[in-house]
Amino acid sequence: MHFNSHIDVVQSGLGWSLDPFSAVVRDGRVYGRGACDMKGGMAASIIAVEGLLDCTAKLPGTLEISGTVDEESGGFGGVHYLAERGWFSPPRVDHVIIPEPLNVDRVCVGHRGVWWAEIETHGRMAHGSMPFLGDCAVRHMHAVVERFERDLYPKLAARRTDMPVVPSGARHSTLNINSIHGGQAEFAGYPAPLVSDSCRMVIDRRLLIEESMDSVKGEVRELLDQLAADRAGFRYSIRDIFEVHPTMADRNGPVARSTAAAIRRVLGRDPEFVCSPGTYDQKHIDRVGKLRDCIAYGPGILELAHQPDEYVVIEDMVDSAKVMALAARSLLLGTSSDG
Repeated sequence: MHFNSHIDVVQSGLGWSLDPFSAVVRDGRVYGRGACDMKGGMAASIIAVEGLLDCTAKLPGTLEISGTVDEESGGFGGVHYLAERGWFSPPRVDHVIIPEPLNVDRVCVGHRGVWWAEIETHGRMAHGSMPFLGDCAVRHMHAVVERFERDLYPKLAARRTDMPVVPSGARHSTLNINSIHGGQAEFAGYPAPLVSDSCRMVIDRRLLIEESMDSVKGEVRELLDQLAADRAGFRYSIRDIFEVHPTMADRNGPVARSTAAAIRRVLGRDPEFVCSPGTYDQKHIDRVGKLRDCIAYGPGILELAHQPDEYVVIEDMVDSAKVMALAARSLLLGTSSDG
């Protein structure tokens, strides 16, 4: 039985009313960057294992905890690396719980897919005082964004999945513009007086299980090709960065079933089976490790992830630790958590 937590933390960003790196405890909550996603889950899994070791004389099996890095940027240096070496593969590991913040009464059995790509528009450099002699790549990128708004975003909003993705807004296809970079570096502390000959945009396209990766990529390329036909001087290139297909585990599999039973016992209510709006390290465990019995379960309000004033409720961490301990115990002993 394996608990995997990733411990990389994204930028804190603006809008915090508390120090994002001080772990402030207030009103039954722990505030801080990564408190929800997913330091709270890591703490709960550690307490769950320690509780099992303290309360159970002997368990017929092995408990492991891994704290890996790099999940936010693909997971290749963390879980992917371990999966390639058999650390997340049968017969070494049979069941995995990743304590992502899906809320204390939810069992996450899958996730949407993702395609990260970089689009670059190309122009021609000229002196900034005579822009008519050049061709501004930033203006061409503006046309890309405008075409996304006009033609692509409405299409994505109209698509809906049968996957139980939470929150409800993520049951549609989505596209996030991660960043746009254009122009030349400063010269002697001043903006370079040049027309930009390059502008780059990174996109984050989340796809549904009903969509194919080829169709998702083709849709964007078709839009760019149409711009090339419609707009004078428009030239572009596109580079794949990362892609993951949507994944669904069996909600009746051993780890999902045992965790659901433990939730009923600890919280006194039926769990909700859900899918994640993003991808998590299940993608490597499933594809590389060839291990299907993997879920996400942990404390934390999903919508708070990567937000200012992110927090995790202490009581939820305690309840999650109980759920994970009971689920692990039932899997190791081959019994039901309801027993």
